[in-house]
Amino acid sequence: MSEVVAKQSTEAHNSLNIKNPSLSWMIGFLFVVSFLGLFSVVPLRKIMIIDFKLIYPSGTATAHLINSFHTPQGAKLAKFYFDFSATYVGVGMICPYLINISLLVGAILSWGVMWPLIQQKKGDWYSAEYSPSSLHGLQGYKVFIAIAMILGDGLYNFFKVLGRTIFGLYHQLRDKNAQLVLPVGSESSPSTTTLSYDDQRRTQLFLKDQIPTWVAVVGYVTIAPSRNAYGCGLTDWSLASTYGKLAIFVIGAWAGANHGGVLAGLAACGVMMNIVSTASDLTQDFKTGYMTLASPRSMFVSQIIGTAMGCVISPCVFWLFYKAFHDLGVPGSQYSAPYALVYRNMAILGVEGFSALPQHCLTLCYVFFIAAIVINGIRDAVGPRWAKFIPLPMAMAIPFYLGAYFTIDMCVGSLILFIWEKIDKAKADAFGPAVASGLICGDGIWTLPSSILALAGINPPICMKFLSKNANARVDGFLGS
Repeated sequence: MSEVVAKQSTEAHNSLNIKNPSLSWMIGFLFVVSFLGLFSVVPLRKIMIIDFKLIYPSGTATAHLINSFHTPQGAKLAKFYFDFSATYVGVGMICPYLINISLLVGAILSWGVMWPLIQQKKGDWYSAEYSPSSLHGLQGYKVFIAIAMILGDGLYNFFKVLGRTIFGLYHQLRDKNAQLVLPVGSESSPSTTTLSYDDQRRTQLFLKDQIPTWVAVVGYVTIAPSRNAYGCGLTDWSLASTYGKLAIFVIGAWAGANHGGVLAGLAACGVMMNIVSTASDLTQDFKTGYMTLASPRSMFVSQIIGTAMGCVISPCVFWLFYKAFHDLGVPGSQYSAPYALVYRNMAILGVEGFSALPQHCLTLCYVFFIAAIVINGIRDAVGPRWAKFIPLPMAMAIPFYLGAYFTIDMCVGSLILFIWEKIDKAKADAFGPAVASGLICGDGIWTLPSSILALAGINPPICMKFLSKNANARVDGFLGS
């Protein structure tokens, strides 16, 4: 939004599309939008965690690590498996096989088939002068096709969840059951009778705390972030930035270039990203609380307190950098903020409308939007027995935009667990979550010493990189010369 970033672009320099940072409006803005995401997922906590049994890998890993410290061998087990390794392998071990296969199918379809074919159309479908990161070129296909697929999956599941929620609320009001105040079915989940004692106990405690009905209703009105919470529960990836990009294009196109559409789109992006990210964080915490028998009410209150602190602390930290470094956001500086220009260019593209999209991009978006709905419909129609062999559109869409690099790691995690189960299923079931938790938490904790080493200017002694055959030939030729 700032004038510094606006000057780096070639369009939308008028005062209507520029707003420089100020500590007062940033804190006020965060307080206005940050709590919407928290309240929005309250009415869906039972559906997400108990009925849909979503994994929420990070929340599950945290819970396993916490639980391990409260068992006789827990501390020893946690130390033994506390490995500084790739997070994706650990997430792959926690996620169901179907999720990882869906990611792999999406990666192969996009990066193995579609993007190479579309790239061959450079100069025909889009100008060869555009950079790889330009939304007028190949990047436009990656972003918008992924968004279309996510929206198709989201629309289908949103109305599916919405129907179940309204149906449950109707029964609750009809029966006047004051014990279960959430707008979901007052009856226990159909699968509860087949659950283990631990899961039955978790479900009982998870539903014991009463969150007032007015809180649930307020959350229900602001239900949009539930889509990201659902996707995060499947794969552990929060697609807040993707939903933010969608808000940029929708609001920017609605406002128009002559009415501050660029600024409106960026503001809408900030609102959407803030809401959906806090919603997914809370559901991750709810999953941790469910696994550790913690009070959902205490988790909710703690999240509110932490969010309120963040609304003040984060702007203050940013303001410190903004005042201390006068070249903040300037290309080539120590803090160049490259994504600031990327998002502003997206907003400029948004006010230009669909005509600015590369050729056939909108048609492909329609195709994948419909395909996501059809695939979900087929999954529900064939029943759980055959649905486990049909990929999930939401999981397939993630590598379309983010890339295929992490899918291999997650499939390696699945392969490790699969082989382990074949060798000794009892030990795999017992120790698999601990191994995965160690991989995820260990890699996360390593971020702190890694940052300190980077600030100290210490570089890794060995670097490893995998290249394609053509890229490797060019590197060998350069080194040879």
